[in-house]
Amino acid sequence: MKLEAKLFLYGVAFFIPVGLIYAAWSGREPVGMIGIPLVGGLVGMIGAYFALLSRRIDPRPEDDEHGEIEQGAGDQGVYAPWSWWPLVLGGAAALGFAGLAIGWWLTFIGAGIAVIGLVGWVFEFSRGQHAH
Repeated sequence: MKLEAKLFLYGVAFFIPVGLIYAAWSGREPVGMIGIPLVGGLVGMIGAYFALLSRRIDPRPEDDEHGEIEQGAGDQGVYAPWSWWPLVLGGAAALGFAGLAIGWWLTFIGAGIAVIGLVGWVFEFSRGQHAH
């Protein structure tokens, strides 16, 4: 996680000065003058989280400068490539965002479908062939 922490913390060193330069050159245009440094703050929060996380976990092969590809072999996590629930959640998100343009009623329908999709995805391995 050290690599990821450095990547995001370097973003702070980029976005904050760029935001200040933009504010000076744009004649203090309010959206960019505030928005670009806020992006720097957001990437700073992500970088700080990754820095704290890298202290709590063991070093990964990606963190070793002399690491080999085969050091990362093995299980990387549990994934369900046959799952349809992410598609349901994606459709619900599309309905929710379309509801912002069309009408709030559509956003509520999308939120209801999102709850169903999220519950289905979480409990996917609790039934049938894949039950624990």
